[in-house]
Amino acid sequence: MTDDAPVTDAPVVEEPDIRRLDDLLEDLYHGQERISQADIYRRAVAAELPAQLLTRMAALPEGEYAVDEVADLLGGSVT
Repeated sequence: MTDDAPVTDAPVVEEPDIRRLDDLLEDLYHGQERISQADIYRRAVAAELPAQLLTRMAALPEGEYAVDEVADLLGGSVT
C-alpha cells in the first residue's frame, strides 16, 4: 500500500533581478572606465536595488572596478 502524501517542491531561491543590475552598470559606466565601490553602492541604493544585491555590493573590497570586474563579482552580464 502506498501513501499518497502530497509531494512538495523544493523551496525556490529567488535570484535578484539581473536586468536591473545590468541597467545600473550600463548607466553608471557610461563614459567611465573605472568606478569606486562606494560610488557603485551609493547609486545602487538610490536605484533601490534588492537587498541581496546591496549586501553583495557592500561586501566588495574598497577600490575601483571596471564594468566587467564588477559584473563578474555581482553576477551581472554587462561586459
